[in-house]
Amino acid sequence: MAHSITMRRDPDLQKLLERLRKQTARSRSDRVRDALRRHLNLLRFAEPGGYVTDTEHAAG
Repeated sequence: MAHSITMRRDPDLQKLLERLRKQTARSRSDRVRDALRRHLNLLRFAEPGGYVTDTEHAAG
């Protein structure tokens, strides 16, 4: 079962999301789902109270 999230986007984020949507021919919802999924997966590798960058995650 799918669930919905309502969110507000500032104008800069909206422009970036719209540009990405056009470049990839995917919906805004698809792009936001992908970004959220990636972010949540990265957080699994974060130290408690800390953060991990994409570079640190890729390095293993």
